[in-house]
Amino acid sequence: MNTADENRRQVLYWRMLGRLFEADEQMTLESASVAIVDDLGLPPALLDPTVSVDTLVQRHPDLAGEFDGLMKPEAEPVPGDEVRRAALVAKLLVNVFATGSGNVSATQLANWQSDAGWFERALGMDPGELRGRPNAGGMATVLAGLEGDLVRRMHLREVLADPALARQLTPSMSLIEQLLRDKDNLSGVALANAKALIRRFVDEVAEVLRTQVQQTSVGEIDRSVPPKRVFRNLDLERTIWKNLTNWSPEDERLYVDRLFYKQTAKRTTPARMIVVVDQSGSMVNAMVNCTILASIFTGLPKVDVHLIAYDTRALDLTPWVHDPFEVLLRTRLGGGTDGTVAMALAQPKVADPRNTVVVWISDFYEWQSQVLFDSMQAMHRSGVKFIPVGSVSSGGQQSVNPWFRQRFKDMGAPVLSGHIKKLVSELKSFLA
Repeated sequence: MNTADENRRQVLYWRMLGRLFEADEQMTLESASVAIVDDLGLPPALLDPTVSVDTLVQRHPDLAGEFDGLMKPEAEPVPGDEVRRAALVAKLLVNVFATGSGNVSATQLANWQSDAGWFERALGMDPGELRGRPNAGGMATVLAGLEGDLVRRMHLREVLADPALARQLTPSMSLIEQLLRDKDNLSGVALANAKALIRRFVDEVAEVLRTQVQQTSVGEIDRSVPPKRVFRNLDLERTIWKNLTNWSPEDERLYVDRLFYKQTAKRTTPARMIVVVDQSGSMVNAMVNCTILASIFTGLPKVDVHLIAYDTRALDLTPWVHDPFEVLLRTRLGGGTDGTVAMALAQPKVADPRNTVVVWISDFYEWQSQVLFDSMQAMHRSGVKFIPVGSVSSGGQQSVNPWFRQRFKDMGAPVLSGHIKKLVSELKSFLA
């Protein structure tokens, strides 16, 4: 890159840093940036942080392709295009990370969510991919934190009371958390709009989780049932191996005197899955994801799913486990934590320990730690597959009581991270 291009690129980045960290505009940098953008043949709106990337691309469709993969680690700028690339990168960074202060409208939130989607595309991801896994840390945590701050700065009740504004809201984990915490204070149109947003979010998350679960095979091979002697069950490898002694070098042929078949019969006893979710504090991410996951497993054959939510009281939500929307409307976020009340509901549900999995989602900061752990350990020793899952807040911080973490590890059931994919994998291995 020649010196002139280096200087022009530096001006664009200085302006970007000024926008990100200074409240006042630097007029010299602004005017110089306008001249650079104009010389590059780019639209002036590229420098206006109030113009969303969506709007920019609608007006100038050719830019869409330039934003895609723009910031992928392996992406190398075409020689001579470094300044143009800097201008596009600066647009994304300013729109996503310079969120300002003060009140936020529904339109501003929707525009930010759209811009964050373009930022993810620039990184080579699908829109929503990073924000869909805030517990992944790094940039995912930063984006979730920014989105949560915007939601908190929005007068949500006023927005929900206006159908036109409510329609502009894009469901997100931060928004759902606010709705669930405030639902008892809503009524009429505002409550109806809140329910519609929760329903939309539930359906969107369910679509993602369903694809992860759809390959699950339920039931294990029953070795006591003789295999069906049909061609589709023929175990070719085993048949050849077992008949190798019948190989004739003279004829160059393998003479088979016995065929072997694969066993395909599955056990018919339903597997029982008991999901226990701590609904206190910042447990929204776990509550939403695991509630939806439980409903998906409910739809699988031969899986008997039970759902319990608790804080200082426990609630058996099994009658509504097929509908996560109804479950979430019945939860009350916040309050203390006493897992012993949930254990009192869970224990009677264990009829066949070796055919039961208990998924316990919590930060495990408990009032009666030793009492609860003793009952969990007894459950584990009885043959129950016990899976403790750490809590994850909407901001992505995972917090698990170190006392419980170490004891679960010693017990042979280490705490899973709050990432839903790990839980799906564990459940699939148990049900397969």
